Amino acid sequence: MQQEQTQIWTKRFISLFLTNISVFFVFYGLVTTLPLYAIGELHQTDREAGLLLSSFLLSAIIVRPFSGKLLDVFGKKKLLLLSLVGYFICTVLYVVIHPFGLLLGLRFIQGIFFSIITTAAGSLAAEIIPAKRKGAGLGYFTMSTNLAVVIGPFIGLLLIQYSSFHVLFIVMSICILAGGFCALTVNTDDLPKPASKGTLTFKFNDLFERKALPIAAIASLVSFAYASVLSFLSIYAQQKGLMAIASLFYAVFAAAMLITRPYTGRLYDTRGAHYVILPGLIAFAIGLVMLAFVEGAVLFLGAAVFVGFGYGAVTTSFQALAIQSTAIQRSGYATATYFTMFDLGIALGSYILGMVAVQAGYASVYLSSAGLLVVVFMIYLLRLAKMKPKKVVNI
Repeated sequence: MQQEQTQIWTKRFISLFLTNISVFFVFYGLVTTLPLYAIGELHQTDREAGLLLSSFLLSAIIVRPFSGKLLDVFGKKKLLLLSLVGYFICTVLYVVIHPFGLLLGLRFIQGIFFSIITTAAGSLAAEIIPAKRKGAGLGYFTMSTNLAVVIGPFIGLLLIQYSSFHVLFIVMSICILAGGFCALTVNTDDLPKPASKGTLTFKFNDLFERKALPIAAIASLVSFAYASVLSFLSIYAQQKGLMAIASLFYAVFAAAMLITRPYTGRLYDTRGAHYVILPGLIAFAIGLVMLAFVEGAVLFLGAAVFVGFGYGAVTTSFQALAIQSTAIQRSGYATATYFTMFDLGIALGSYILGMVAVQAGYASVYLSSAGLLVVVFMIYLLRLAKMKPKKVVNI
């Protein structure tokens, strides 16, 4: 019985894990390939191609605050399945939609479904994971995203190199279909029932979880810094003559997260979040400084190790803290609040750091991002000083 209460890798956790991989596989696969599709096939400019990610993130940010309430009213599993259907239909439509304006609209709509899916899956995982193993469990669940970071771009680029965009969109559609079947098998009968009475009135508490906002706000600064890697790494690698090993960066990045994740999760649960977050912020900042001064492959891939460990440790811990800051019935709201702030950080980071790159170069982008992480380190230290250690890891 005790093992049952502390076991993470249950059948339904694995199903959710696979569903999450399928969703992020498509997300990262399309983020990597759609700009090439827009420029090469639709004859758009670089700037217009960049709008494909912006329109997707815009809708995700707009809808995310409402998703917690929607999950509470309609049910997490039901809305997860309906949104997966919508996400699947959007992916299939890439095959037939060619006008760029319609493609932007499709990206916007798909961002809505993506927002609801990731909120629902994250909050369901938080409820399924045993209370005493929240840090490790959420860490393992986030590994699904980490795997997709590598698999999505790798498979996507491989398919368009040796086949066509038509085949790419079909493969992506099949992947989402498989993820939907996995989600169908998740049993939610024993999970907490929604606190909502089923009305769609939106107050502040229906959009954001107040208790999760401080941690989510700090996490948005981390995602702002991460935008320097997500948005500009390939361009920077091309400038430095490292494009041939750019894909290896993501492989090393993911490997660093996956290898260290079991240890950081265990450390989070046994010692406290600050034992993971503070070293993680330091490692992340070191990795960004290394990128700023990179000249060869060794330093480039070495930076991937530090960035991968630091980013993985920090973001997973902040997500766990956001969810643990409130009652389990509010996990959907806490998850939505966390991802709203996280997506906002990436969107603002991509825009503002892009301006820094134009004015001062990409080395300045990475140094500025590292400096921001030092600020986050200080903010978290001040926050830590104002609370008892128990509250940091309160479940």
